[in-house]
Amino acid sequence: MTGSDIPSSFRLAYVPGVTPTKWVRVWHERLPHTSLELVQATAAEAPGLLAGGGADAGLVRLPVDRDVLSAIPLYTETTVVVIPKDHVATAAEEVSLAELSDEIVLHPLDDLLDWETLPGRPAVERPATTADAIELVAAGVGVLLVPQSLARLHHRKDLTYRPVPDAPESRVALSWPEAEVTPDLVEEFIGIVRGRTVNSTRGRAATPPRPAKDKAKDKAKAKRGGAGGGSGARQKPAAGRKPQAGGRSGGQSGKRGKPRGR
Repeated sequence: MTGSDIPSSFRLAYVPGVTPTKWVRVWHERLPHTSLELVQATAAEAPGLLAGGGADAGLVRLPVDRDVLSAIPLYTETTVVVIPKDHVATAAEEVSLAELSDEIVLHPLDDLLDWETLPGRPAVERPATTADAIELVAAGVGVLLVPQSLARLHHRKDLTYRPVPDAPESRVALSWPEAEVTPDLVEEFIGIVRGRTVNSTRGRAATPPRPAKDKAKDKAKAKRGGAGGGSGARQKPAAGRKPQAGGRSGGQSGKRGKPRGR
């Protein structure tokens, strides 16, 4: 891919709780002339945004429609329960779902966890968003189970959280529109998130074309070093053959002997 073939920008979508900062920093180091535009989207919006061409790739939450989008799982998040700081569960390092059976467990409409059976007791109404549910937890209405990154995102001084090991987990993936050939800049970003070095076969920054003057120098060197011109470096004698003293070997100048006295 030549310099003129490289798109001028790359659009990366990301969902709440995902922090792309470290990967964006590496991108700017490797492709300083190709800008990276961040596009924020909700977990529900992100797949449609990618499928519709609103972003070149995205850091999304699984599952996604694999007939429409390609995806590489990156990591799995721990699920935590968000509780007031004076809640009895703060005495433990982690909480089980069974221990929440008597709690009102809020289930917002944008919930990210794949529940077979909802834990605890349901609230009278479902909050519209996770942010709304956090406000209800602070008001003492109930508790909330979310991926740990969202608990950090919605941090409040009056709330804390504890891991819930037996709860469903949320997986984060890098996703992009399905295609027979993965676009070059998507390959670049795949290489970055997978930790490939800049010299890896895939995910390598495009090499800019060499200046014409350098190509001319190479041609001139090739002519000087071509057949009949000599390379300037002495050839080694063929194996098993000794050079003649004071003579030539293999067509190259040998070492001259000392002149004889007259």
